[in-house]
Amino acid sequence: MSVKSPKTSTVGSFVFLLAAVLVLSGCQTEPEQAAPLVEIDGSETVFPLLDNAAKEFQTSRKVRVVVSGVGTGRGLKRFCRGETDLAMASRPIESREMVACQAKGINFLELPIAYDAITVVINPGNTWATQLKLVDLNKMWAPAAQGKILSWKDVRADFPAAPLRIFAATASSGTYDYFTKVINGKAKLARNDVTVIEDDNAIIKGVSADENAIGFLGYAYYAANNTKLKAVAIDSGKGATLPSISTVSNSTYTPFSRPLFIYVSSKSLAKPKVKEFVNYYLTNANKLAIAKKYIPLPATAYTRIQARANAQKFGSEFGGKAAIGLKIQDVTEKIAK
Repeated sequence: MSVKSPKTSTVGSFVFLLAAVLVLSGCQTEPEQAAPLVEIDGSETVFPLLDNAAKEFQTSRKVRVVVSGVGTGRGLKRFCRGETDLAMASRPIESREMVACQAKGINFLELPIAYDAITVVINPGNTWATQLKLVDLNKMWAPAAQGKILSWKDVRADFPAAPLRIFAATASSGTYDYFTKVINGKAKLARNDVTVIEDDNAIIKGVSADENAIGFLGYAYYAANNTKLKAVAIDSGKGATLPSISTVSNSTYTPFSRPLFIYVSSKSLAKPKVKEFVNYYLTNANKLAIAKKYIPLPATAYTRIQARANAQKFGSEFGGKAAIGLKIQDVTEKIAK
């Protein structure tokens, strides 16, 4: 704080300043402590869920929770360097990422928090591709499609000869990893002549503006924008099924249903506010998932996951592998080990 002296004589100024110093020194208090920081980064798919949880958590607590969404791969890279307290992931941590964490002495809790359905989306004006088989998606996205599958008619003879415009997430995205693993047999294996976008909201904008566009994203993003987009029913061999909370919960929407995770480092769990946030999330997980249009896990799953957190059972139960085709019940059993 600065004190301006009035325009008086030199003696008057000195007296005034001396009095101000004495007053300030007499009433000075200790500087206010900065609020504890909880830093979270990772999956853009999981971002709305954790961002909403962070906002609710902060309303009645003196804590600052910062949530970013750079993608699962980048988020886990930061986490394994010890730069963040929690990592959000739309796939299980991979073997190479576990090695990176181990090299930095990062032990972690693996906590499934909700379920998701990767949703293939088209423009509402698209009337021909409302149902697609996995082989159709492979024909569009496989490396061999590059420079060759350029129109909808190239995908299927009964489709119109309209240009095929594909929107895809970046290679750092866990959604991209999972999607390409399912349809092409290997994560990140795909054609390169597509429109690559980091922000799911930009995919929504691109597909909603182009009748010939197609893309994929997390179910919550689709559900929040279902007047701008149309979900494609996926036929994996047992009939075409649309993504929904019920078809994910009863495991009929396959193989694009998948668990979502948070990873918490042991060092961060030693921070009271980080531990408090994790407990807050797991206690309110069902409500938080429903509020943002995610598919909650069964109540028994959250009870077991909370027990895992309390017991600090570090490490992954997925062995560094993708969780392709896992039912919600499978995840509940796996995490209870």
